[in-house]
Amino acid sequence: MEVMEEEKWSECQNDNVYYMVNRINCTCDSTEKPSLPAPLTDLKIKYTKLFINNEWHDSVSGKKFPVINPATGEKICDVEEGDKEDVDKAVEAARKAFELGSRWRTMDASERGRLLNKLADLIERERLLLATMESINGGKLFANSYLMDLGGCINTLRYCAGWADKVQGQTIPMDGNYFTFTRREPIGVCGQIIPWNFPLVMFIWKIAPALACGNTVVIKPAEQTPLTALHMSALIKEAGFPPGVVNIVPGYGPTAGAAIANHMDIDKVAFTGSTEVGKKIKEAAGKSNLKRVSLELGGKSPNIIFADADLDSAVEFAHIGLFYHQGQCCIAGSRIFVEEPIYEEFVRRSVARAKKNVLGNPLSPGINQGPQVDKEQYDRILELIESGKKEGAKLECGGGPWGDKGFFIQPTVFSDVSDDMRIAKEEIFGPVQQIMKFKTIDEVIKRANNTHYGLAAAVFTKDIDKALTFTTALQAGVVWVNCYSAMSAQCPFGGFKMSGNGRELGEEGIHEYTEMKTVVIRIPQKNS
Repeated sequence: MEVMEEEKWSECQNDNVYYMVNRINCTCDSTEKPSLPAPLTDLKIKYTKLFINNEWHDSVSGKKFPVINPATGEKICDVEEGDKEDVDKAVEAARKAFELGSRWRTMDASERGRLLNKLADLIERERLLLATMESINGGKLFANSYLMDLGGCINTLRYCAGWADKVQGQTIPMDGNYFTFTRREPIGVCGQIIPWNFPLVMFIWKIAPALACGNTVVIKPAEQTPLTALHMSALIKEAGFPPGVVNIVPGYGPTAGAAIANHMDIDKVAFTGSTEVGKKIKEAAGKSNLKRVSLELGGKSPNIIFADADLDSAVEFAHIGLFYHQGQCCIAGSRIFVEEPIYEEFVRRSVARAKKNVLGNPLSPGINQGPQVDKEQYDRILELIESGKKEGAKLECGGGPWGDKGFFIQPTVFSDVSDDMRIAKEEIFGPVQQIMKFKTIDEVIKRANNTHYGLAAAVFTKDIDKALTFTTALQAGVVWVNCYSAMSAQCPFGGFKMSGNGRELGEEGIHEYTEMKTVVIRIPQKNS
């Protein structure tokens, strides 16, 4: 495998990523830019088959589906298309691996942690390959993939590995002559369905806590971005996970995804994606075996900027909070409320900042905005931009496609946006920033909470009393103060209202993959 000249690449590192690594999700020495190699130039795709029982399989139907490079619109390769019959095979393998007395069930919890740490080691070894693959398949900036996504994957695996032998119950002083204790046990076979915007991050967020607790999994990567998940199959086998513990079935949502949600022998389903599909999964779980469900769904997150905020910092965080990964983030701060005295200046600076974005091949140095993931998303974003124009929002910059190939959209900023416009209500999932004006605290709290979503929110102010008021008042699973997108494996993440159920990451994310059992033993005499 060849790489570009590293010194040349590092001179053109992405300033946005440097800013985020050092000021948002610090994983390096804040006094130095992180080390960034050049992407591979001759990437070979080795794994395109289903992974079941530690073996690679063709699909039962023999069907394949194309995987597209969104920067060019060209096909990368074909991948085996899983369907209900393939999901059945995967579930059977996962169930066998979970049987009492199996190698996996009798393994020491500390050994599960060692396997997760080994998998993290292997990802570190393959970091350059995986980051290049993630960028080609998903249109993600290479610097983002290498520094943010791969770094986050490694940290999450190591965090969950540490939990493996610390999932504990309690002894309970029950009335009467009894010895009573609780056990946190693995749920069983877990179906996991992940999205296209952070393919490898979501793969790790799902499997790491599930495996730490002793579950087995059947995971379906998004049809747009299956390649890094399929490459992980080889690393999972190399790490030493027993057959059937992790099974990977690429396919489409209405077929493979629906088969997981409706399966009678899957004990839990975890899904990250749209609220619309999340509703269908919860309905399927209820109509089948009432399997446990955790959902991380859509958002329309408010970002509130007060006049006393550090304006330079607020503009930069608001920009990255919206334009990061071309706006394709569930937590995107897509409703920016700016206090009236600084509104015009905030808009002016935000437009100037958006115009600095350089679009192009996400593998190229100096690029800080890549393509949207596919034609469907591209068309939907452009349609919503047109709705903003028609409904009376002021288009400050952008507003159309960019380039003659791939799925690129100009960085777009709207001002004079009202709450009843589609761009202020619907999740756009694209590089479209909406900036709205507010006058009073009571007004902006009401407007910020006036949405079906409740995933994230932010407030920028130098007044600590004001900040604490908003951390309580805002209906969101995470509230950032004077920052945005600050996330870590130690911190629980999930939504209020129609942004989902349950939590990922942190101790709460571990417990999502356990069942609580109470054990009561009658004894001759209890003594304190």
